[in-house]
Amino acid sequence: MRSEDQAIPTTGERPDEWRDPSREATADDPRWEPLLRRDAGADGTFVYSVRSTGVYCRPSCAARMPLRVNVAFHATPESAEAAGFRPCLRCRPSEASLAERQAAAIAAACRLIDEADAVPNLKTLSAAAGLSPHHFHRVFKRTTGVTPRAYAAARRAERVAAGLRGAGSVTEAIYEAGYNSASRFYAASTARLGMTPTAYRRGGAGALIRFAVGQCSLGAILVAATEKGVCAILLGDEPEALTHDLQDRFPQATIEGGDAGFETLVARVVGLVERPDAGVDLPLDIGGTAFQQRVWEALRAIPSGRTATYMEIAARIGQPSAARAVALACGANAHAVAIPCHRVVRSNGSLSGYRWGIARKRSLLARESEA
Repeated sequence: MRSEDQAIPTTGERPDEWRDPSREATADDPRWEPLLRRDAGADGTFVYSVRSTGVYCRPSCAARMPLRVNVAFHATPESAEAAGFRPCLRCRPSEASLAERQAAAIAAACRLIDEADAVPNLKTLSAAAGLSPHHFHRVFKRTTGVTPRAYAAARRAERVAAGLRGAGSVTEAIYEAGYNSASRFYAASTARLGMTPTAYRRGGAGALIRFAVGQCSLGAILVAATEKGVCAILLGDEPEALTHDLQDRFPQATIEGGDAGFETLVARVVGLVERPDAGVDLPLDIGGTAFQQRVWEALRAIPSGRTATYMEIAARIGQPSAARAVALACGANAHAVAIPCHRVVRSNGSLSGYRWGIARKRSLLARESEA
């Protein structure tokens, strides 16, 4: 046989000059699946180039899906350009993505609310973000988990909470926080603070918390509630340790055992622990800072059976660089399962710390995935 005949494929293989080890690995590369899904969540983590067109794109690009043999992956746009590829004119991978631009606009709107003496109206906020009022409202809620009005109210309530400890009077703290009348604050104070402003200023003195300790499949469980709703769902191994934890959280409150009627609430909470996918609607007394409330609202928006990373939650609330602060907010959550911080994982998908133990987190996620 002639030597040149030996290079002719006889079994359907491609000619040798088509073979490129770096491209043959593309089918097994974990980045190929996000590309097939056009996953916008993968934007910013890599770009891909197409040999046949000479361009590189974002994973979410809506251009025609290339053949795998023509695709190569690059960590950054700069590395793709260094390899001789030019940016796609459709998805513009060398520029900030739409999601990144929207997150930056919402973060700027949040800062505008934070720094304003009076709450800016929707028209002012949307104009600053360069969006129509309707579109801004939708993007703001999708990004932060709350409406602009709810965010502004939470921020003002946080200012009142901080000011109540040092102000000369409750009224002084209310006006310094941006309320133009005391009556408007008092109308919402219980919903925001979980107790009256005066009681909050005294460190919770006078607040009444009822509780009960029981058993569930995850061990001991403590349920505590104010008149507003459940203020703590704690899990652990020892009932006594849970009781001490409750006392440490509310040192100035009056804490007493729940009556027979309280058992109904406890049963509902235990039902949520046993079936975290059931979506039991519990009245909650959440409290927390405005930032924590935004994180917790984002956690409650994660569907049962799904997970999100700390970075994803940070992006959703309009603060993409606050992943560490998001982790701290998850750790401060006192409402096990009801605020599902067990659905937050590390960027690589592995389980991170859980204040009630990794084994419980793994068990909750397994139950939801099997439902």
